[in-house]
Formats: sequence, C-alpha cells, structure tokens
Amino acid sequence: MKQISSAKCAFGARENGHIMARNSDETRFQQQRDRVLKAAAHCFNRKGYSGTSLKDVADMLGLTDPALYYYVRNKEELVYLCYVRAADVGREAMYRAIAEGGSGLEQVRRYLRYHIEIMVGEQGPIAIMSEIPSLKPEHRDEVLELSRRHSLDFEKLLERGIADGSIQTCDVRMTGNAIMGSINWIPKWYHGDDAIAQKTVAEFPEILSCGLAANTG
Repeated sequence: MKQISSAKCAFGARENGHIMARNSDETRFQQQRDRVLKAAAHCFNRKGYSGTSLKDVADMLGLTDPALYYYVRNKEELVYLCYVRAADVGREAMYRAIAEGGSGLEQVRRYLRYHIEIMVGEQGPIAIMSEIPSLKPEHRDEVLELSRRHSLDFEKLLERGIADGSIQTCDVRMTGNAIMGSINWIPKWYHGDDAIAQKTVAEFPEILSCGLAANTG
C-alpha cells in the first residue's frame, strides 16, 4: 500500500509539475503576444492597415519575422486581435465602474477615467477601430458586435443616471456616440507624453461628462 501511495504521489507531483510548466508557458506566450498587440496598435494607429507590415511590428519589438509568426498567422489576424483587445479593455473599465456603485453620473465618470487610464497608461496603446473593413467577414461581425454591446452598456449607464436624477434627460444614443467617439480617438493624438497622459486622465472625464449633470439647483 505504501508503494502504491508513493507511486501516486510521484505521479501527482509529475502531473502537477507538468500543469505548472504548461501554465507558465501559456502565461509567457500571453505576455509576449500582448507586447505584440501593443506594438501593432502603435503602428496601425499611425500608419493604418495598408501602411503597416508585419515587419514593422517585428522591428519595433526586435523580433525576427518568423518569431512574429509564432504569435499571429497574418496581418488580418493581428488587426482582429488588436480590436478584440480594445473591446476587452473597454468592457473591463465599464464593469469595474459599475461594480463600485454610486449614481449613474458617478459610474459614467469612473468608467471614463478607468478607460482613459488604460489607454494612456502602461497597458496602452489601444488600437483605434478604424480598419474594420479590412477584416474578414467573421472577424468583422464579431468586432462590430463587441462594439455594439459596449455602446449599449454605456447607454444603459446614461439611462441609469437619468432614472436616478443625476443625469439630465438626453438622447442616450447620440450622447453615447459623442462621448465614445471622443474616447476612441485618444490613441490617434496621444503619443506617450507623461504630462499629457496625466492631464488627459485628470481632465477628460470631467470635460466629457460636465454637460450630463442634472441641474439640481
């Protein structure tokens, strides 16, 4: 019995070691691919889809072309993954703001701050979704659906604020489009200056939301 138990322990140790090594490999892969997506976002935001090559991204990272193909199969997939990452960032900022509660207006302002902090912080840059027509149909449909859901979630935040009296009555669709359009364009003009990043995080949420507040006077 002791021999069997020892064998089981040894097998379990080898199995756990294999799982830990596999998880470690997956983590390293995800970290490196995230670096690839940041570099690609930088290139796409400045040079567009047609003006960016995979070699541009590889050179920025100090990788060989074959090494880059370990993380993405082609440029179309690279654009697609950049856009999925952009959608993930927005969703995480939104859910974090909602989870912390407060009035609709407070949640809107927190969401704006959290989203902008990511865009101009260490997790940036985030790709501007301006090259959606370059995606193949299934990728295009997925990205458009992610964008649509995010817009609807933001409109619900506005409606929540109208219902609780913190946001004045407005056309939530038009208001949401105006605010989201302003946020999504930040990567086009922000180029890594720390002072500009701090001012953007400090001032943009207030600028974009100041017209929302209900007149309680």
